[in-house]
Amino acid sequence: MYSNTLKQARRERRKQRIRKRVFGTAARPRLSVFRSLKNVYAQIIDDERGVTLCAAGTRGKDLSGQVGYGGNRKAATLVGANLAQKALALGVEQVCFDRNGYRFHGRIKALAEALVAGGVQLMRPDRLAAKAEEAAREAAAKEAAQKQAESGAAGGKKKKKEKKQAEEPAGE
Repeated sequence: MYSNTLKQARRERRKQRIRKRVFGTAARPRLSVFRSLKNVYAQIIDDERGVTLCAAGTRGKDLSGQVGYGGNRKAATLVGANLAQKALALGVEQVCFDRNGYRFHGRIKALAEALVAGGVQLMRPDRLAAKAEEAAREAAAKEAAQKQAESGAAGGKKKKKEKKQAEEPAGE
């Protein structure tokens, strides 16, 4: 019994770490996933308004006849496909993925892959941070290239010679 409560406490800590970085907006709402032993549930949430936009689960009315047992990857794939249809009907094309403390494999990964196959772009928080850093690096590189092009157009060889002469000590 102790190991089970310890497992849940660790998942809660992971969940809190993830939720610090993941926030759903109107443009990119949050996709929250919950996994129990027998079922899988997912919902798309706009955190700014505090509203659940759409939800799907293995116990929902849409999938009740299709899913025999809800605790496997096949069921998670069906939930992901169903949620993708609902999201696209609402005009949601991008979501920020909140794995809710679970590892990104098995049922969670199957749900995410089905969502992507359904046409919804999935952004993970670690990839969001990496994209922001990459965009900043690209912008800095572009700016540096523009400055270099401007200085090169205004007589680059003369400026290089002047720079070298300015760097050398005057007494030698």
